[in-house]
Parts: sequence; C-alpha cells; structure tokens
Amino acid sequence: MSLFHALKSRSLLVLLILLVAATGWIVIDELRTSWLQAHYFVRLASRLNYKLEKGPSPSIRFPTSGPYDERLGYNKIPEYTNALMSHGFIVAEQVRMSSALLESPLSPIYAEKDQAGLTLLDHNQRLLYAFLSPTRVYTNFNAIPEILVDTLLFVEDKELLDSRYPTRNPAVNWSRLDRALFDQVLHVIHRQHDTPGASTLVTQIEKYRHSPEGRTSSIHEKFLQMDAASIRSYLHGRDNMADRRQIVVAYLNTVPLTARMGYGEVNGLGDGMWTWYGRNFDEFNHLLRRQDDESLQQRAEVYKQALSLIIAQRRPSYFLQKDSPALMRMTNHYLRLLGSAHLIPPALERTALSQPLHLNQGPLVPQVNSFVSQKAENLLRNGLLSLLRIPNLYTLDRLDLNVQTTLDGDAQRAVTDLLRQVQSSDGARTAGLYGHNMLGENDDPQRLSFSFTLFERSPGANLLRVQTDNLDQPFDINSGARLNLGSTSKLRTLITYLEIMTQLHQTYAGMSRQDLMRILAGSQDTLTRWALTYFSENPNSRLQDMLEAAMRRTYSGNPSEAFFTGGGLQRFENFEPEKDNGIMTVQEGFQHSVNLVFVRLMRDIVHHYETQTLSASLVGLIKTTPSTHNATAETGAAEVSVNASRQAQLSLFADHEGREFLFRFYKKYKGKTPDEMMQTLIDGVRAKPKSLALLFRSIEPEASFLQFTTFMHKQLPEAELGENSLQILYDKFAVEKYSLMDRGYLAGIHPLELWLVGYLFHHPTATQTQLVGASTQQRQEVYQWLFKSHNKRVQESRIHQMLELEAFQMIAADWRHLGYPFAALTPSYATALGASGDRPDSLAELMGIIVNQGLLMPTVAFQDLQFAKGTPYETHFVNRPAAGIRVLPEELTEVVRRALIGVVQDGTGIRLKDALAQKNGQVIEMGGKTGTGDQRFVTYAPSGKLIASRAVNRSATFVFLIGDRFFGTVTAYVHEPYAADYKFTSAMTVQLLKFLLPRLGLPTAME
Repeated sequence: MSLFHALKSRSLLVLLILLVAATGWIVIDELRTSWLQAHYFVRLASRLNYKLEKGPSPSIRFPTSGPYDERLGYNKIPEYTNALMSHGFIVAEQVRMSSALLESPLSPIYAEKDQAGLTLLDHNQRLLYAFLSPTRVYTNFNAIPEILVDTLLFVEDKELLDSRYPTRNPAVNWSRLDRALFDQVLHVIHRQHDTPGASTLVTQIEKYRHSPEGRTSSIHEKFLQMDAASIRSYLHGRDNMADRRQIVVAYLNTVPLTARMGYGEVNGLGDGMWTWYGRNFDEFNHLLRRQDDESLQQRAEVYKQALSLIIAQRRPSYFLQKDSPALMRMTNHYLRLLGSAHLIPPALERTALSQPLHLNQGPLVPQVNSFVSQKAENLLRNGLLSLLRIPNLYTLDRLDLNVQTTLDGDAQRAVTDLLRQVQSSDGARTAGLYGHNMLGENDDPQRLSFSFTLFERSPGANLLRVQTDNLDQPFDINSGARLNLGSTSKLRTLITYLEIMTQLHQTYAGMSRQDLMRILAGSQDTLTRWALTYFSENPNSRLQDMLEAAMRRTYSGNPSEAFFTGGGLQRFENFEPEKDNGIMTVQEGFQHSVNLVFVRLMRDIVHHYETQTLSASLVGLIKTTPSTHNATAETGAAEVSVNASRQAQLSLFADHEGREFLFRFYKKYKGKTPDEMMQTLIDGVRAKPKSLALLFRSIEPEASFLQFTTFMHKQLPEAELGENSLQILYDKFAVEKYSLMDRGYLAGIHPLELWLVGYLFHHPTATQTQLVGASTQQRQEVYQWLFKSHNKRVQESRIHQMLELEAFQMIAADWRHLGYPFAALTPSYATALGASGDRPDSLAELMGIIVNQGLLMPTVAFQDLQFAKGTPYETHFVNRPAAGIRVLPEELTEVVRRALIGVVQDGTGIRLKDALAQKNGQVIEMGGKTGTGDQRFVTYAPSGKLIASRAVNRSATFVFLIGDRFFGTVTAYVHEPYAADYKFTSAMTVQLLKFLLPRLGLPTAME
C-alpha cells in the first residue's frame, strides 16, 4: 500500500512537472511567437468593422483628441456637418460602425493614411489642387534604403522584423518591457535614474497619433495604446510580417519632429530632412543606397543627419530647437554603437563622426509661387474657409478632404494662360487689343490687369466655371475692391427705372380715365405723370407692353446743362460728341451708352423717389420746372424754390422725421459691437483722412491723440500721414468745433446717424425709447437750418440735398436687393455713370438674375465634399442649394435682355455680333453692357467749372450673357501712377472676350 501511494505521489509530481513545463513552454512560445494573441486579435479585429451607406449615420462616433485626428479634421466633422447643412448641403453617405466598434474604448482600427490633405477637383473630376502632408514620403517598404531600416530598428525596436516569428505581436517587446519595469523600480529608489519607455514602434505611432497631445499621460493610456496597436497589427491576418514592415514605413513617414517657423508642423523623416537640413528627398535616399568610396563623404553626412532625426524624435523640441550640441553628442554615441554592432561599415562610422550637424533653425522663408497660377485655387480655398468656418489656410490644407468644384479646369487654365500672354505686346496684338479706343501704339500692356469670370446657369444654381485674372498679387480684381466700372451702372439704373414702371403698373393699371386724370393733376414727378398719361391712353396695357413703351421714352443728349446734384453744380459729357444734339429713346441711349440720357433718366428716378421718402412733405416746398434739355415737358427736374410760409409744417416734420431716422439707424446698428458699429459707419463714407478724422473725433471725443493716430494708420495704412498732419486733423475736428449738422454734412452722412453711433458706442444697451428721450436737443439742432429763411438760396440747396440723399438711400436699398455690394451710393446723378463704384462679381450676379428670368439663384462653387475617405469617419456631403428667389418680374428681365442683346447687335458691343455659332451654323445670341471707368480726384469751382483732375485708376468692363446659359464679366484695370497714360475703353474688353470665346468650348456645351 505504501508502495502504491509512493508511486501515485511520484506520478502526480511528474504530471505536475510536465504540466508546469508545458505551461512554461506555452508561455515562452507565446512570448516569442504571439500565436494565441494572433488568433485572439484577428477575431477581435473582424468584429470592429464599419461600412459606408446612404444618408446620415445613426451609428458613428468621432474622436475627441489626438494630433492625427485633429490635424486631419476627423474630430471636427460634426462641426463641419452643421456648417455645411446651414449652407444647403446634405449628408449623402456616411459610415455605419459595428456595435463592437461603437462600444470600444479604443480608437477605431483601420489602415491609417500616412499622407493626406486637401484635394480640389474640377467638375470633370480633374485635379485642380492638392496639398498632401507630409509632402515627402516612402510609398512602400522597398523604397526605404536598407541602412535606414537597420538603423531605425537598432535604435527603437530590434525584434520588429524577426522573420522567425511571423505571428509575433509587435506592440509588446518583452525584453524592453522588463528593462523598463526594472528602471521604474530603480527610479523609485534613486530619483535621478533614467526611465526610458518600453514603447515599440507601433505603440509609439499609436501614442503620437491618437493619445491626447501625443503623450502617455497614465498607465491606462499606455494599455489603450498597446491594445489598439495589437489589434491594428493583425488587421490582415495572423501572419503579420507585411503589417510589421508597414509599421516601419508609417513611422518613418509620420514621426513628429516638432515645428519650424514658416513651415509649421514637421512630420516624417522626409520632411524633417528637408526642413532641418535642406535635403532633397530623392537625393538623400539615393546617397544612402550607394556603396562606392567616391560618395562616402556625402553619404556619411546624410546618414548622420538622418540618424540625428531618428534620435531627436524622443525629445524633438529640445534637440532640434534648444540644445543641438546635445543632439550631436547623442548622435555620435549611437554612431559608435552602430559601428560596434557591425550595422555600418567602419569607414562610414569614422567619416560620420567627423561631420558636424548644422541644423537650419531660423524661420523658413516660404517659396514664392505665382499668384496668377493659383487664383482659382485660392478663391476656392478661401471659399472653403468661410463655408467650414475654419480660421486659416494652414488648417484647411491639412484636412483629409476631397472637394469636387464646379470649375472647368481646362477653361480655367486656358483663360489664365491667355490673360498672361496679353500682358506682352505680342500677345496683346495677337488678341487684337491694339487699335481705336483700345491700346495705343506705344502703350505697354504689362501695366494692365485683366480679369474674367464665367458662370453657367443650371436648373438649381449658377455654377462658377471660370474665375481668374493676371494680377500677380493676392488681390482679387473681381471681388476685392470698389472700382469705378463706368457705364455698367447704366444697367442698374435701367433696371431701377423699369422697376418703378412695374410698381406704377401695379398701382394704376385698370383705373378709369377719370380717376387717372384726377391723380395726374396732383402728381409731382415726371415718371408718375407719364405712367398716368400712358394708362389713360392704353387702359388695358399688359406689363410687357408698358415696359416696352417706357423703353421708347425719349431724352436729350445735350451736354450744355448744369445739374445741381451731389451738393453742387455738375456738368457731364458724352463719350461720342455726335450724340450731343440727338433726341433718343432710353433703348437707344442704353445701346450706345449715351451719358446725358442716363443722367437725365437718373434725375427723374431721384425725383420720383423724393416723393416717396420720409421727407415727402418737403417736396411741396420745391417748385418743379421742366428742363429745356428734356425731350418733352414731362421730363422736368426738381429746380428748387422754397415757399417760406409753412413754419408750423416744418416744425412737425422735423420732429417726426428725426424720430423716423433714429428708428431706422437703430435697426441698422442694433446688436453690433462698438468696433462693428464704427466699421459700418466707415463703410458708408469715402475713406479720406478728413472724413475718417471727423468720424473718430465725433464718436470718441475724449480719445487721446495716440488712440487717434492708431485708428488713422489702421484705416489708411498706405497713406502718408505724418505726426504734424495728424495733429492738425485731431485739433481741427474736435467735437466742439462743428455743430452736429455740420459734422454730418462734412462727413456725407445723416447727422442723426452720426449721433446715434456715438451714443450707442457709450450706451450699447440703450432702447429706442431711451434714444428718443436722449436725442430731443439733437433732433431740433439737426433741423434748425429749415427755420432760417434769411438765406433762401442756401435753404433751398440744403432742402434739395436732403431730399436727394434720402432718395439715393432708397435707390441703394433697391440696388442691394439685386446684389449691389456696398451699403451706400454717391448721392449724385453721376451714379448712373459709375461714380458709386461696383464689383465685377456683383455685376455678374445681376446678369445671372437676367439670365434666370428674374430669379436670384444661389451661386455654387462646390458640388460635393468628401471627408475622411476610406476611414471609419467617412462622410460625403452633396450641395442641394435653396430654391431661387424671385426679385424681378419675368417681363422686366425679358425687356432688359433684349436691350442687352441690342448692345451687341448695333451698339457699343458690336464687335461680338455673330461671334459665336453652334456646329450647325446657328448663331448664339450674345448681349451685354460696356463700361469705362476713369476714377479721378477732381476739384470744381462753385460755378461747376473743373479746376483740377488727377487719374487714380482706369477700368474697362463688359458684363455679358451668352445664349440662355452662360454669363460673366471681363475687366481691364490699371492704377495710378500709370492710369493717366492709357485711354482704352470697354471696346478693349469686348475684343478680349471675342478672343477668348473659341478657347472656352462653349458651342459644344450649348448644343
């Protein structure tokens, strides 16, 4: 029995030993091969999946931190979604995550991109722009020089590519982990003992990509890194040798190497070598592959630089920016270790040790690219900044974002190249730009800037196809400035005229002749009288008929009359003297761009609006006397003569109008910050030193001279304002020097608007009731001039000026309704000739309304945006713009369209007549409006005589339509001091469009 028990005990012991041995063998084998881990992580990875489906996803989560996810914009996709949806985009496709992935505490597991960035495509999916970061990367493992791989593994992860164990988990290096734990224990005992980490390459990648701030903040964070790295290593199966090689590629491509001023973040060895050592990527890799003695010196220098960056990643800011000698010492130390391990030849070791390290540590001077070649790209990128609410282009360019735009890349490049060519004399001659009303024989086209825009009408929007210019500056001629675009303003004036006629049709059409005659007897403006007479003779007239009749109204082209407008007497001239003695219809005046016809038409428009203003009661104080230069007695002008017997009426008017203006201005400025109020006020005046000084001293009368000079230099950065001249302005416009009325008059704005901004500036929470109470004295002060009858001529002038200012405020509101870009118009009949300025892109928007038969359609430059393609965050947006808004009646736009076509058929745009035809020979109708702007600083005598004139800039514009689908603008521009040397007109831009047409490929598109 005792023998049996002995044998049994021995058997159990043997069994136990065998079990322990087997367990030990399994553990040791697992530590070497990771066989069990491979099976587990492969199964786990298969559950952490996702797929792309239609519509917004109910099952998706986005990262909240991590440098990689922040740089590529993955954490901001919810914010971008809100921004895009507010602009008419919808989520067309989005990833659905599996429940296991949704619930996982780890960052999603997928094949991450080493290189990503913004890509812009044209409407045919052709590349317009691409920014990829990092810029210089290895495309695969075989592209990396072998010496780099060996060096990296020696320094960071010796066992990573051990082919004896094809299933090994690269996230854990047990020997390094043991050493790290031992060092941690020693650190507790001896605080000065170093504690190097145990991170393998793949866990380092996980850390600098997805951990908050790229750091390991806790043991929990370390385990999350290791878990995620382990799963990611088995994405493609248990045999992960290919994945492990890809870890080397990913690390070398993306390792963070701090940042450099003028460049930004530096990621990856390729960008690091270029940024810190100025090394060309292809050249340094070629050198590292060579083995010959001739290249030893260069190879050793490059190798040492690359090794220094592999080492610097441990403390990149310290080594690369603060203590480069320490980096030199550490690099030499590793050179000796690599030599001892026989990983580099002795000759390479010796030569490299003798080489210094010269880091480029100053600000990097960015490469200067041509602004001309990047105009479209910059336009689109700035559009995306606004659309996505992103603060700068640096951030935008690094987003993992593909954008399909509406641009036609081929046409964009062709037009850009041609606009460059016409800046040379030969190119301008080829384009036919020399000749009458164009360039003179000795004119240099190099001084000129040309711009071109083209839109295509589609069922839901106006699509931007081309927008470019040849100005080699970031300034955009199309939308960047207020330009005098000359007679293109006649198009806006004509539309305003026809809108008045439309309103009169709505008011009086269908009335009996008796009622019309009774209204006619009391009517005070020319346009209303004409409409009443027209309806009395044509009682059943349709709107179309009336508008066509309105286009047949006649005016004189005589320039001998002086017009009281804009605060003084002004005289105007026609461009073609042969039109001076003609009587012509509005249609003819528009077709041939006759200035005096439109000055007189604007006078009638202004007088009509004067009867609609808050000051309509003052119109009764002004006698209307017909001008001898109008075609009929009905086209009279408001020549002032005051009836001085209505003091009581004037007193009631002053109080009533003062309140109304306060309420209007309060609505304009309500909710704005003091800075925003000041800027809005500034936008409404001419940016001249005196005007700005007066505004500032009125709004902030207690401000110091230093505050005043800071303001003036900010508003007029290019003006030469010395301390003496600024002191004079500061003293001259002190608030006590001028009355409120005089300050408003000098600034060119309503004095109550000036007072209200000053009051709100210091009482931002004031209500309307409080404003009325606080402004009693100011309202009386503003209208005191009405009660002073000792100088009737001055009184009459001020009444007329007040009425005219209010009328132009109403006209400006109508223009803004149709896309006019500025808050105010110059209160002068010269506005009909371009004096108030405009922008080419705003004129194009107006032409779009005509082409779309009165509908204001959204302008679309972006068709769809695709974030994070191929990732668990992929989201695809498609533009679904809002429906168009009717802003003009269809009948009106048809009349205007025929007038525009008349300009090309037999007017100032005749060069384009029959210029474009389809393949079947059918001519495509074209129309447009020409405009020549000659912006000058002028000085007039009180009599209206011109005293001095200086050219500031000269422009020529043609806003056009092509068929019923395409429209746009073409502009030429030259600024001072060269503007005075040129005499070109819009004939040159018409000719330029004719030259460009065959390069746009429109006939095929029109079929």
